[in-house]
Amino acid sequence: MRLRMNSLFCMVFILFSILILRLGVVQILKGESYAAQADNTEVTAINLSVPRGKIYDKNHKLVVYNIPEKAITYTPPKNPQPGELIELAKKLDTFLSMNDKDIDKVTDRDMKDIWLLEHNNGQNFISKKEESLYKQEKLTDKDLYQIKLSRITKSDLHGVDKNMAAIYRKLSTAIALTPSMIKNENVTEEEYAKASENLENLPGVGVTTDWKRGRTYGDTFKNMLGKVTSADEGIPAEKVDSYKAKGYKLNDRVGKSYIEELYEVVLQGQKEKIKTVTDQKGHVVDTEIVSEGQIGKDIVLTIDMEFQAQVEKIMQEELVNAIQKPHTDTLDTAFVVAMEPKTGRILSMSGKVYNRQSREFVDFTPGTFTYAFEQGSVVKGATVLTGFQTGVRDIGEFDYDAPLQIKGTKQISSYTNMGAINDLKALERSSNVYMWKTAIEILGGQYLPNQSLNMDSEKIETIRYYFNQYGLGVLTGIGFDNETAGIKGNDVRNYFQIAIGQLDTYTPMQIAQYITTIANGGYRMKPQLVKEIREPTKNNDELGNVIDEINPVVLNKVDMSAEMMKRVQQGFWLVTHGSQGTARGFFKDEQYNAAGKTGTSESYKNGVKTWNLSFAGYAPFDDPDIAIAVIVPNAYRDGYAQPHSAANIISQRVFRAYFAQKKKDD
Repeated sequence: MRLRMNSLFCMVFILFSILILRLGVVQILKGESYAAQADNTEVTAINLSVPRGKIYDKNHKLVVYNIPEKAITYTPPKNPQPGELIELAKKLDTFLSMNDKDIDKVTDRDMKDIWLLEHNNGQNFISKKEESLYKQEKLTDKDLYQIKLSRITKSDLHGVDKNMAAIYRKLSTAIALTPSMIKNENVTEEEYAKASENLENLPGVGVTTDWKRGRTYGDTFKNMLGKVTSADEGIPAEKVDSYKAKGYKLNDRVGKSYIEELYEVVLQGQKEKIKTVTDQKGHVVDTEIVSEGQIGKDIVLTIDMEFQAQVEKIMQEELVNAIQKPHTDTLDTAFVVAMEPKTGRILSMSGKVYNRQSREFVDFTPGTFTYAFEQGSVVKGATVLTGFQTGVRDIGEFDYDAPLQIKGTKQISSYTNMGAINDLKALERSSNVYMWKTAIEILGGQYLPNQSLNMDSEKIETIRYYFNQYGLGVLTGIGFDNETAGIKGNDVRNYFQIAIGQLDTYTPMQIAQYITTIANGGYRMKPQLVKEIREPTKNNDELGNVIDEINPVVLNKVDMSAEMMKRVQQGFWLVTHGSQGTARGFFKDEQYNAAGKTGTSESYKNGVKTWNLSFAGYAPFDDPDIAIAVIVPNAYRDGYAQPHSAANIISQRVFRAYFAQKKKDD
C-alpha cells in the first residue's frame, strides 16, 4: 500500500510539474504573442435572410410559396486576397458547373483580370522605360493596370476557363463575412455532395438550402403578385438608402414590384443572427448562432383566384371576338376591376393587351391604376349628383334635349333628340345635352342658341371638387407609387365636356371606386388587396393565427342627402332595365339584377380618331355584393356605323361568373 501511495504522489507531482512548465511557456515565452492575437480577434454580428412569407387568396388557397433549393455559399474573410480566390475558384471548378446566366455575365474585363493573376500580374507586359516612369511617379498603378489590360490579346484569353471565371466573379464580389450564393439554382446531387465532403479544403465555402418563389396559378394575376430580387440583384440601386436604414444588407433579396414590394416588411421575416469571430488576418475562426430567424409572415389577399382566372379568360375571349369585327385595327386592350362595394376589397383586377403578330396576350394589370383616358358617359352619375350638390338641378327637374348651337362652333347633340327629359331619363337614355347644360350652369354660364356661353373657367375646379368625392381625378389610395390621378383637360372653351367624360382622363381603378361609392350610398372606400396577415406555418396547407385584419377604410363620405343618391341609383337601374335603357339588351333578363352606366367617348390612337367603350355597374341592385368597371379603349375607328359591344358583353359575363362562383362557394 505504501509503495502504491508513493507512486501515485510521484505521478501527481510529475503531472503538476508538466502543467506548471506548460503555463510558464504560454505566459512567459509566448504570452505577448497570444495576447496580441487575442487583441486582434474581432466579433462581428451578421444577419442571414430567411424564406419569405406565403401568399393566399381570399378563400385561403395557396397562391405564392417557397420552393427549397440546394445552394452552395461562400463567406469571404475581411480582406480576401485575389490569389486565394483564384485557387478556391479552381478547386470549385473541378466539380461545380455554373448556370448559363452566370457564365454569360463574365466579361472580357473579368477574363483579363484572371489572366493577369495567373501570369505574374502581367509584369512581362511592362517595359523598362515604363517601369522607370513608374518609379519617377510619372505613371500610376492605374496607368500600369490599363497598359497591361490593353496588351492582353484574345488568343491569351483562350486559356481562361469561363466556368472558373464565373465562379471567381461570384467569389470576388461577395461581401466580407456575409454568406453569398455561388450557385443556388440547378445544384445537382453530385455537386452538393462533393462540396459537403470537401469543406475542409474549401475555406469559406458552405452548403445550405435556399428558396425560390413558386406560383400555384401560373400566370394568373402574375404581374400584381410582383417579383423578388435574386441573390445577385440584392437591393435595387434606387432604394439602397431606404432599405439600409431599415437594417437590410446590399445582397438581401427583397420584393421589387407590387404586392411583394408593398408588403416587403411583412413577408421578409426576421433574420437569423450569427456572431462571427475573426483573427487578425480577417479569417473566420468561430461562429455562433445568437438568435434563430423566423420566416416571413403570410398574407391573405382579397382576390378570389378562381374568379380572377375566369375574368382573365373572359377578357381574352371577348377581345379576340371583337377584333374580328371590321374597323377594329386600333383595338388591342381591355381592363376590368371588380370590388366589394361595402368594403373596397378588390375581388379581381386585370388588364390584357393582345399582340396581333404573335397572337398572344400580355398582362397589363398595373394599367388599371397607371393608365388614364377618356371614360365617356359612365361619369354622368357624378354629373347629376354634382348638379344636385351645387343646387343647379333639383330632383326630377326637366330640361329639353335638342341640338346645341354655340356661337363659333359646330352643332353638338345627344345621339338622338330626346325632347323633354328629367334626371332619370337623362341617365337611362344617356343624354349629353342634359349633362352639358348642367355643367354650363355650374360654370356660371347660360346656354342661348347662337350665343357664347360666357363661362367662368375657374369654376371647373368646383366640378372637379365634387367629382373627387367619388374618386374621379384623385389617387384612389391603392398604395402603389406609380398610380396616376389622370390628366386634367385644359381646353377652356370645352370645359363643359367634363360632364360627359370627354375632358379629364380617369383610370379604370378610379371608375371602380366611383361606381362603388354610388353603389354603397356615398362612401368612398380605399381599394384593398390584402385582408389578413397571419403567423407563418411550415405546412403550406395550414394557416397560422390571424395577427392583423386589414379593416375597410372610408376615405370620405359624399356630402348629400340619401334621396339624391337613391335618385341616381334608380337612374342606373333604368339604364339596365328601362324600356329605353342603353344597356337593357345585356342586363334586363339577367337574374342578378344589375344597375350601371354605359360609356362611349372619343379618343385618338396613333393619330387616328377612335372610340372608347366602358361600363360601370353593380349587383344586386338592392344589396350589392360586387361593383365592376370595364373599359375597352380604342375599341373601333370613328365613323363605324355598327360598333361592337365588348365592354357590355365582358361586364355581363363577369357578373355571371361572379354569381356562379359565389353560388358554388356557398
